[in-house]
Amino acid sequence: MGSRRDFVQKMTATVLGAPLLYDRTGLKTLTDLPVDGPMLRVAIMGLGSYGTRVAKAMQTCKRAKLVGVISGTPSKIVDWQKTYNIPEKNCYNYEDFDAIKDNPDIDAVYVITPNGLHHSQVIRVAQAGKHAICEKPMAISVKEGEEMVQVCKDAGVMLLVGYRMHFEPNTLKVIHMRKAGEFGKIMFFQGQSGFKIGNPDQWRLNYALSGGGAMMDIGIYAVNGSRYMVGEEPIWVTAQETKTDPIKFREGIDETIQFQFGFPSGAVASCLSTYAFSHNDRFYLNGIKGFAEMQPSTGYGPIKGRTHEGPLTEPIVTHQTLQMDRMAEMILDGKKAEVPLDGEEGVKDLRIIEAIYKAAKKGKKIML
Repeated sequence: MGSRRDFVQKMTATVLGAPLLYDRTGLKTLTDLPVDGPMLRVAIMGLGSYGTRVAKAMQTCKRAKLVGVISGTPSKIVDWQKTYNIPEKNCYNYEDFDAIKDNPDIDAVYVITPNGLHHSQVIRVAQAGKHAICEKPMAISVKEGEEMVQVCKDAGVMLLVGYRMHFEPNTLKVIHMRKAGEFGKIMFFQGQSGFKIGNPDQWRLNYALSGGGAMMDIGIYAVNGSRYMVGEEPIWVTAQETKTDPIKFREGIDETIQFQFGFPSGAVASCLSTYAFSHNDRFYLNGIKGFAEMQPSTGYGPIKGRTHEGPLTEPIVTHQTLQMDRMAEMILDGKKAEVPLDGEEGVKDLRIIEAIYKAAKKGKKIML
């Protein structure tokens, strides 16, 4: 079955040396960090293609360790037990995983299941007293997202969203340049995200499980990217939907949406989200003094690009290794991400996505 992340043309990230972490003072190799501190012990819920990618990446983590699994497929649990040396007591199915409440060996659960399941599953994780990491989009509506945030707060656990690009070195380099004024006043952003989707029977084309089409899958990269690249929150949105195959893309499942944002400074964004054609993974940021172009911009790697000063040359990393180690620092050490990725951040994207759908349906500008 195809994955939202297959649009990166199935490139495998190349790791040169140790993975890297960014902090506000610059890059620091993970091998420079103490490794005798506490480890974040993680159970992965949802053992599909992306769950497998995260599990493999965690094998080289310094601060996070895979210790448990939650799945509705018994054969997958058996395979993962053998592959990752997971004890039987840390294996659960979707019906009984509330029992993690009594398992002191699990600190957090990474929910990597279809979008429509995130809400109930994250709430159950929080009520079991475990920290929740949730793949994006964190839910299928603003209402669901807000409920997840509140339940986690009430339970005294953290809710983090899988925005792996918030730690990626070349991405952060562009953000640092923008913050330093090297591009001057930002005028324009363009984000293209999409691929040609395959199997028409997969969950991504099932509204109850996905909550939408391309926009609720690959489109969130352009939505979120426009915000961290421009460094502002949009104040209005317009959008236009195109559907060439109404049989495959049924009611509620968008095929292609072009959408535009306006920002308080006067900057504008023009973005694309599609399931109709591939080779769409590009960001372009333009200011009055310079520019940044990234292609691929959000794939698994390597992220490549250039600015008016030359090529982007930050170290290549395995995104999921970096993400999990940095999330472990946030949960265990109280550190903050330079680009936020908490539940409130996830709700902001959901609010914008709802406005995009509304603008496309009504054919008019929607104020945020």
